[in-house]
Amino acid sequence: MTNEKALREQLVKLLASEEAHASYEKAVSAMPVELAGMKPDGAPHSAWEELEHLRITQHDILEFIRDPKYVSPKWPEGYWPKVSEPVDSRDWDKSVKAYRADAEALAELVRDEGTDLFAKIPHGDGQTVLREILLVADHTAYHVGQLVLIRKMLGVWG
Repeated sequence: MTNEKALREQLVKLLASEEAHASYEKAVSAMPVELAGMKPDGAPHSAWEELEHLRITQHDILEFIRDPKYVSPKWPEGYWPKVSEPVDSRDWDKSVKAYRADAEALAELVRDEGTDLFAKIPHGDGQTVLREILLVADHTAYHVGQLVLIRKMLGVWG
């Protein structure tokens, strides 16, 4: 196996793994939607806000990689939902599915041997696809941890 193929496999695994922490899938599964908008004492965000922030940010990075004409949301307010709770379970499910779809699109970019992981993204300011994939993985790990903490504080984890 070549080093590049091994790197691609490890990156795909990193995007979906729970080797060092809970996975996105575990963090969002079986979340009681009636609690998704609650902010436990001391928590700055609700589970819904964390979920939407993950979705919005990952989508932003994916589109930045793919589309030279893409315009990112305004920082920081464009990266967080405008409301702290979903309207209903369909909102939660829609956000979960949208995150999954974008995660799979990122994994496909990594799997595609035509994607140069090390080349600078032409419309960026020095970023590479590798850097953006690592950014998504790091950001996701942090906010999955926040989501798990919120669920623990609400008594709906594990």
